[in-house]
This record gives sequence, C-alpha cells and structure tokens, in this order.
Amino acid sequence: MASKKYALMLGLISLFSSAAFAQQSDAGYDWRDSSKIPTRSLPQQSEFLNNQYPYPAKPKNMWELGFAAGNNMVLGDIKSKADVGGAITLRKAISHTFSLRGGYFGGYAQGYPNTTQRTAGSPSYQNWKHSGALDLIVSLNPNSKYRGNPKTNIYVLAGVDLIATKVFFSSPGGQQIDGAYTTFYGAGRNNTEQGTITTFGGEEGANGRKGWTLLGGASAGAGIAFKLSPKINIGLEQRFTLVPYDYLDAYKPVPFTNANDVYSFTSARLNINLGSSANRVQPLWWLNGNNFIYNELNSPQHMKLPTPVLPDADGDGVTDQFDMEPNTPSGVPVDVRGVSKDTDSDGVPDYKDKELLTPQKCFPVDADGVGNCPEPACCTELRARMDSGYGGACNISNLPSIQFRAGRATLSREATTMLASAATQIKATPNCKVRVTGHGTSTKSAQQLSWERVNAVINYLVEKQGISPDRLLFFYGEEGDANTVDLIGTTESGPNTVPAPHPNLR
Repeated sequence: MASKKYALMLGLISLFSSAAFAQQSDAGYDWRDSSKIPTRSLPQQSEFLNNQYPYPAKPKNMWELGFAAGNNMVLGDIKSKADVGGAITLRKAISHTFSLRGGYFGGYAQGYPNTTQRTAGSPSYQNWKHSGALDLIVSLNPNSKYRGNPKTNIYVLAGVDLIATKVFFSSPGGQQIDGAYTTFYGAGRNNTEQGTITTFGGEEGANGRKGWTLLGGASAGAGIAFKLSPKINIGLEQRFTLVPYDYLDAYKPVPFTNANDVYSFTSARLNINLGSSANRVQPLWWLNGNNFIYNELNSPQHMKLPTPVLPDADGDGVTDQFDMEPNTPSGVPVDVRGVSKDTDSDGVPDYKDKELLTPQKCFPVDADGVGNCPEPACCTELRARMDSGYGGACNISNLPSIQFRAGRATLSREATTMLASAATQIKATPNCKVRVTGHGTSTKSAQQLSWERVNAVINYLVEKQGISPDRLLFFYGEEGDANTVDLIGTTESGPNTVPAPHPNLR
C-alpha cells in the first residue's frame, strides 16, 4: 500500500516539474532601488551603481511562514496505516539556491500486525511524535538562462531533528484502541536501546521507567511549490526522518536486525511570505539570479559603454570604412562619401577649380575647371547685323522682355499679352528667327530656373500662337537680369531645344 502511495506522489512531482521548467515570468525587482538593500550592504550597492564594483548587493528578501498537514506514518516492522500529522515552519533564503527552514512537526501513527506477525507475538501500536527540525533546502530551478522568474519551486532537503516520541502497544490479541493499549517504555530494563538520548515524563510502571523517549534524527525529502501570487504559494512535500531506534512501532523482530524504523510525512503545504514588498523582494528562490545579467545584455542601463574610435586616415570626418576617397588633402571639404566637393559637377574638385560655377553649356572644361563657352550672344548678333548691313534681311524690332516674379517660372497675364503682340510681328517676318534668352548663372538652381522660364515662353509661342519651333532659339543662363527673358530677332542659328541642366532641382 505504501509503495503505491509513493509511486503516485513521485509521478505527480515529475508531472509538475516538467511544467515548471517551461514557465516564464517577469524580470524581477528593480536593482536600482536601494530601499531593498540591507544597511550593511549599502556601500557595496553604492559602488555598484557608480560602476566601481561589478556586483550588486543582495536585496532584503521576505521570510516564508509555512503550514503543512497530511499523512504521518511509521515505516517499521509492523504494518502501518495512514494517519495524521502537521507542521508549522519558518524558512529564510541564504541565496537563490540555498535556504534554511526551521519548524515544529507533530504526528500520530498506528499499525496492526498481519497474520504472520500476530502469530509471532507482534503487538499493535500507536505512536505520538513531537519534533523540532532544521532543514537545509536546495532549490533546483530558480536560475535559468532561458526564462525570467520561476512560477514553481522544485527542491530537495536534508536536515536534523530532535524528536520526542511516546509509543503504546497491545498484546497480539488486543486489537481495540480503547483501553487495550499499554505505554511502551523502551528496550531493556534500563532503557539502554541505542539511539535513545533520554526518557522523560511522569513516573509510570515498574522500576520507574518513563513514557517519552528523546531521539536524534536525520531527515531527507523533496517537494514542489506553486506560486499563486507574490505572497502565497501551495505545495506538496515528502519528508523521511531516520532515527537510530527500532521501537517506533514497539517491536523489534528476532533475530535482531539493523533496520531501524523511519518516520514518513507526506503533506500538502500552504506558504505565506512575510514582509512588506515596499522594502523587501520575494524569497530569493522565487527570483532568477540571472535576471540582471540578461536584462542588461538585452537593454543596457548600467554598463558604461566606451565611445567607439573609428580610423579616419585623411581626417576628413568620414571613417576609412566608408571613405570613397581615402587620401583627400587636409582641410578640403568633402561630401558624405568622403569625396572632394565639386559644386558645378564639371569633374574638377572645388579646391582645384578656377571657375566654381561653369555653365553646363560650356562643358567640357580644361584641367583648371574653366569651360569652353560660345561667344556671347550680344557679339554674335552684332556681327550678324554688321554682316547683313546692320539689320540685314531681319527687321524685327521692339520685341519685349518678359518679366517673371522672383523664384517663379509661370507666365503672368501681362506677359501672355506681350507675347501675343510679339507673335504678330514674328509671323509677319518669316525670314527671321527669334533668340529667346534667359538669365541667371550664380547657382545650379538659378540655371535651372532660367531654363524653365525660357521653356515656358517658347511653349506659349508654339502651342498658343502657332509659331514654328524651328524659328525659336533656346538660350539660358546668360548674364543679365535673372527675372527676365529677352526676345531678339536674328538670322543666326542655334539650338531649338536644350535638356534641363539640373532636373532634380525643378
């Protein structure tokens, strides 16, 4: 019967332990909270917070008050039956793994001989026990590298007991408890059974022998607890107490053996944590000792990380790993890739360029970044007029200059009126072409805006006034008033369309 009971209990513990190692919880207490640190450990905590010492101080943790009730038995020579026992304990953590527990254990047990034992003269017995115990408990699962705080506590224990026991027995024929049992006074006339510390109690029986026997014992066991809240947990525990005494059941078989009797206590437990959560953490076996390490690795809040030093051989502010021009001369401005700046994109870096803003129409440039620009329009037109007798075959005059608002390339109503009037003159002189000239050379954006204004004027004359695009010459980025586009009659040749110089700046 007892073997079945222990098999069932071990099975339950195995099942609960499998679930325990899979459970996860929160990361634990705030290691920066010095109110949870004992006064004697505050210097260590201060050094730790100031990165002068690598280890945080152990926090103050709660005591655990436990209550147990369950099956108390004597495992001995006489067949035992399940009976009652109880305990009250107080447990304190030494570390996340080790803790000490002291307490009182009391119980009642009884047993009856089987047929064979009854024939051999074995008695029935009753056993009363009171004991004080001190256990060292080893928690098996608080620390883990793969989860936070445990929700279960699996443990083994070993301890020492001081036991006061009193045994009653009846003759083989006396099976009734009421009035059939006699006090057992120990072995031998002078109570010399090995393991007995002393006997005490009231004077009873012949020769002054006493009823209570004081024994030393050693305990071992295992248990599992389940956290219900930060203050309360419940559990199951099996505890065996070995004593150097073979008369817990009032019987020792003949011939004598060295198989002493054993107390067995199988209990259900209710445990309550004592102390305020404002200045104490939970008992350390409910906290994962690796919490700080892994939380700090995941999201550093305490580590002093050194400023990274990355090599930059040419000192341009772009590290060698990303520098596309690792030998830039000292002091030369560079872009984000570490390449010397080239404002006009003519292929000559600014620090060598003698013409920082070369118009695109003047490309390619020479080694000094100076462009090969065409002859200015004023000179070309004058030469053409002189060659044709100062006006030649093209006698368009008084063509307007179109005004634009600053930063805009949209034709105003006044501008379209002026262009409509100009279109009448252009149509009347089919042998003439018209040079449409925009101004603005200072920056790339000014060049792009000049192009857009010339384009707006030509598009209006072609699309709205029906002027052939072959008669309109496209020039932009000339010197002059940046907000005007000039129309001049001419017989010269030139481009009718020009690609946008900086389309990304539209």
